Amino acid sequence: MGSRHSDQIPKNQAGLLWLLQMAWRDGRASLRRLLLFMSSIVLGIAALVAIQNFGMTLEENIAGQSRELMGADFLVDMESEPDEALRDTIALIPGTYLREVNFASMLSFPDREGTRLVRIRGVEPGFPFYGELTTRPEAAAGAFGKAPGALVDATVMTQYALRPGDSVTIGNLTLPIAASLVDAPGNTQVSTSVAPAIWIPYDQIAATGLIQVGSRVEYNYYFQVPEGTDLGAIYDRWDAVLDDANADMDLHTDTSDRLGRRYQNVGRFLKLVAFIALLLGCLGIASSVHIYMKEKRASIAILKCLGASRRQSLLIFLFQIAGIGLLGGIVGTGLGLVLQAVFPQLIGGLLPVELQWSTHWEPVALGLVLGVGMALLFGLLPLLGSWFVSPLAVLRVAERTPAMSNRITTAVLLLIFGVLWGVSVLLLERPLRALWFVLGLAAVFLVLALIAWGIMWGVRRYFPHGWGFEARQGLLNLFRPNNQTLVLILAIGIGTFLISTLYFTQDMLLARARMEDDRPAANLILLDVQAGQQESVAAQIRPTGMEVLENIPIVTMRLASIAGRTVEAIRADSTSTINQWILSHEFRVTYRDSLIPSEVLQEGEWASSYAGTGPVPVSLSDNVARDARVTIGDTLVFNVQGVLMDTYVASIRQVDWGRMQLNFSVVFPPGVLEDAPRFHVMTTYAPDTDSSARLQQALVRNFPNITVLDIRQILDVITDILDKIGWVIRFMAFFSILTGLIVLLGAVRTSKYQRIRESVLLRTLGAQGRQILRISAMEYFFLGAIGGLMGAVLALLATELLAYGVFEVPFTPSWVPFGVVFPVITLLVLGIGLANSRGVIKSPPLEVLRKEGV
Repeated sequence: MGSRHSDQIPKNQAGLLWLLQMAWRDGRASLRRLLLFMSSIVLGIAALVAIQNFGMTLEENIAGQSRELMGADFLVDMESEPDEALRDTIALIPGTYLREVNFASMLSFPDREGTRLVRIRGVEPGFPFYGELTTRPEAAAGAFGKAPGALVDATVMTQYALRPGDSVTIGNLTLPIAASLVDAPGNTQVSTSVAPAIWIPYDQIAATGLIQVGSRVEYNYYFQVPEGTDLGAIYDRWDAVLDDANADMDLHTDTSDRLGRRYQNVGRFLKLVAFIALLLGCLGIASSVHIYMKEKRASIAILKCLGASRRQSLLIFLFQIAGIGLLGGIVGTGLGLVLQAVFPQLIGGLLPVELQWSTHWEPVALGLVLGVGMALLFGLLPLLGSWFVSPLAVLRVAERTPAMSNRITTAVLLLIFGVLWGVSVLLLERPLRALWFVLGLAAVFLVLALIAWGIMWGVRRYFPHGWGFEARQGLLNLFRPNNQTLVLILAIGIGTFLISTLYFTQDMLLARARMEDDRPAANLILLDVQAGQQESVAAQIRPTGMEVLENIPIVTMRLASIAGRTVEAIRADSTSTINQWILSHEFRVTYRDSLIPSEVLQEGEWASSYAGTGPVPVSLSDNVARDARVTIGDTLVFNVQGVLMDTYVASIRQVDWGRMQLNFSVVFPPGVLEDAPRFHVMTTYAPDTDSSARLQQALVRNFPNITVLDIRQILDVITDILDKIGWVIRFMAFFSILTGLIVLLGAVRTSKYQRIRESVLLRTLGAQGRQILRISAMEYFFLGAIGGLMGAVLALLATELLAYGVFEVPFTPSWVPFGVVFPVITLLVLGIGLANSRGVIKSPPLEVLRKEGV
């Protein structure tokens, strides 16, 4: 630096402008290396900005289209047909309303073989108030309800080769198809995959004959009010009144809030994945700045000889790193705004709204701040090292720089931890969860760092002196001065850990969806089997070679009082901590004498029978007991379809609701509910798709009120959804892997200058270029293999802990992380290392020695 700058630096003239000029002049000479530092954080910032802006755009669109999502300003819904008093109450609510009856049923086709689980929506003409009902042909939307006819979901039309004019049968009702239903308020690919929507006129519902005892039916009243009406005032006036009548009011904003929360959780996870990519980039910055500042040791000493103070020499390089961070933030933010358009292509129909793109300034500001902040934060420790460089380092090459005190190092590390926690809180919006995330990430970093240090110690302690020359030199490079072992194992290990965890977790989620039983799992569930139909349905099943696996009775009831207090009194008590859903929920309960595999007795004693005197002992699931604020011995009074029944809590069960089998919140002992109005759920196992289809056709033809759930079809839908979400997560993981590779490239290219002298000495002593290349190959192979293998193993251990400690499911790991991810990453590390080593090998020794001043 000396000859290009002034011979003397007057301290009173060394202001901010001079410091910036010095930073620019020195940085310009090392621009290529500094730009490589910058690229370390570009992708992490791009990923974070893209997800942040996409999330805000989605939230904005959901809020802006909330009326279109519901199709109304608000709705009143209930689980049973409203009585006259409730209908009179609804009529007093301001606004115009249209009615809907909504339930799941089986759809059959008179002209074709096959049945399909669908959602029947019996809607009055004129709905929706907002949004569009899109049909093919288009005119059918405006004519809906004016004549008998069904709007059939477009996927069903395609699946069964249906055309307008064909017929469909719903229970006892056969209707012509008026049109194909392309889109409607609230439709998403997920909902239509499981149970596609079929719209029929509201006045045709009774003719289906499908609403019977135990049928799960939703009765909805959709309201429209004049523009500018205070919806909050309407909600405050009528919600409590409707609660007392076992009805509920939802504003259109409630729908958008629920959707927002659902997608917000996914968004938070993706933000954390992007944040990991940014942290990998920061790791590259820390390593690069560390080596960069070592190279600048002589320049710093010259500055101090010319009169620069410690503060001035520190600020010159601080401005350099800040400038590179700002440039990285600008490039990353711009790239992120472009990348956000990729997400809708990946998740397709999972989105509930049509996105209208917009740019938000908060993610832009976040990208710029993170660019500068992370560069300075992770470069701070090596930057502070310039403070201790002595002017004598110009004259004494071996002059040692005093080490920073432990107090300064600890303070900087605590600052880094605090900033990372703060950024995590910003992304997760939950401080405690953010703390656990940062601690968990720190634990993974620490384990990988310990592995790296352990490898360096082990290689040095148990060095294989009997190995060949090239292998020995490659191993020596793992613990020589200026080694890359710690940085590269961290970068490679974290990247491999992330992508491997994604694969393992996906396998665990798919295993979570499987049915677990000692015998062949039931894959057909028959709902709404009436009490008088059991024998006839069983007789329909047995000739096919199948058997009835379960015949579960179900009785509907509501709570009348809890621990001696009536439901009405609890509702009126503003200090009550009992969850409101408990008070209005219609419980579907069963009776049996034993636990099932998805249940574990948590407290109390299981009642396998009832003596016939006194209150009835019942078992509650743990979530119901918690929300109802009851424990063992507390009394409950149930209203069993008009009859009050005294019970007490005999036991509390932990229920695994994730298993695809029938679980119940409340279980009675046998001998109590046998005479109550009830319906049944029956299950069977169909060995193949054809036998399942034949049985479904026969059941729907003879018992139109029965709904059949085909578990295979539901699992296919779940798998498809998981695959789409997996693609999004893998896309984000790609940023982490690519960032890790850039960090690797930067570290290798930077360390190339540290390895030059060793390579020259080896060549001077007679080593051939091929030998040096093999030495480099051995070093990078060791680093890639160790980092990749450790990342995959740590991912396996972490997912095992999740599987057995949180989800409690058996876990069979995927072969992909060990069979594909690990070898590919190892080869990439090897390739990048060799590509950077060839430049040194091709240069003549004297040319290199002159450049390095050796």
